[in-house]
Amino acid sequence: MAHIISDDCSSCGACVAVCPVECIAEGEGKYIIDADACIDCGACVGECPIGAISAG
Repeated sequence: MAHIISDDCSSCGACVAVCPVECIAEGEGKYIIDADACIDCGACVGECPIGAISAG
């Protein structure tokens, strides 16, 4: 299952650089993860400084 980014996202972009499949993009007020492209690796979870990313 794809990871999700909550509304707590501060749009810092830290997660974008670590995504191996480049499925994270800037959305309205927060970043979003393309569920179809996400490989559920979890690299983004540890990179988020505020814990806004979790398993979906």
